[in-house]
Amino acid sequence: MNDTPLGILISALLILVVVSAFFSSSETAMMALNRYRLRHAANTGNRGAKRASKLLERPDKLLGLILIGNNLANNAAAALAGIIAYNLYGDAAVAVATLLLTLVMLIFAEVTPKTIAAYRPERIAFPATIVLKPLMFALYPAVWMINHLSGVLVRLFGINPAKSREDALSADELRTLMGTTSHRIPDKNQGMLINILDLDTVTIDDIMVPRNEVYGLDLSDSDKVLSQKILTSNYTRLPVYRDDINNIIGMIHLRNAPRLFSKGPFNRAELEQLLHDPYFIPENTPLHVQLHNFQKNKHRTGVVVDEYGAVMGIITLEDILEEIVGDFTSDIADNVDDIVVQDDGNYLIDGAATVREINKALGWDLPTEGPRTLNGLLLEVLEAIPENSVGVVIGDYRFEITELGENRIEKVLAYQP
Repeated sequence: MNDTPLGILISALLILVVVSAFFSSSETAMMALNRYRLRHAANTGNRGAKRASKLLERPDKLLGLILIGNNLANNAAAALAGIIAYNLYGDAAVAVATLLLTLVMLIFAEVTPKTIAAYRPERIAFPATIVLKPLMFALYPAVWMINHLSGVLVRLFGINPAKSREDALSADELRTLMGTTSHRIPDKNQGMLINILDLDTVTIDDIMVPRNEVYGLDLSDSDKVLSQKILTSNYTRLPVYRDDINNIIGMIHLRNAPRLFSKGPFNRAELEQLLHDPYFIPENTPLHVQLHNFQKNKHRTGVVVDEYGAVMGIITLEDILEEIVGDFTSDIADNVDDIVVQDDGNYLIDGAATVREINKALGWDLPTEGPRTLNGLLLEVLEAIPENSVGVVIGDYRFEITELGENRIEKVLAYQP
């Protein structure tokens, strides 16, 4: 070896540094690949992504291969550096050469290539698989032996390398992922994706029209009142009941309303013939379940009932869709000023406004686990129905009750937090 020309030894040393840098960058790049982006690239036909996916099915074997190559290159480089130093300056230079080589390897074969690979994993990993895949085949016996021995130690920590790593995301993790990709997905689309994930945390009684606000037809009313309600309705489907909303006898679609007036004055008998059976829904049904049920049962409107069968309110398919895409329909509720901005920037809020509605409209974070309306939330804090106007503080939010009704809070002045 001492007779080998110095130029060849130095060239070989430089090649070994490059080889070590290749394995170092490959290790970091392959481990830093985003598994979901990788899967998408592979599904779209990217050959590098397909090779990387195949190699990452067993990361223990991939790491074994990379570390074999890296350690062989590092040890060979150390030996060559010692020979070159000995040939040039004798025994005293060997120790100095070792220190210098360590510095060179750290900068050019470890830190720099790994840093680049961490920031550009796909650009490094995909081309690297062209070399790594045949190397895996060529060095498989050595890789198998090393992984077999290390696998025994790994199992002591409760890890089975033969099992694929679980990459599935929970709903909360996916929601966080959506929040970190805001620059890649338009805000509106991102909001809809997050709203879809939130469907399983919201129940129908969170968004239903409560029974005291239901717009329906009471058959105990006169023909004049019924006809006036039909002609002025902003809804297309109305519940029809007798005396009390708990006594719903059917639903009517107002596309059939012209038939009620086709023979002159309002035809009550025709109205009752046009009714179809109401679709009842148990309260506390999650929105994602009800969306599926609406689709499966071919219904668009449901009557929400409690465990005793009492009517709690009405919910429509449009109500659920608006939870995903935002308001897109025009109905009577749009004309109800539940939240009115005051000249000083504060808000006059109707006590019947839901807490979720307030949070969405104002970007607030009032508690939603308990009462669903502002009236209920304030009464829960006060633990009694106030006799006069009082102030209430809930977290960072201050409220002043300005108007009281019979057994409920009618109007509340809410101050900017």
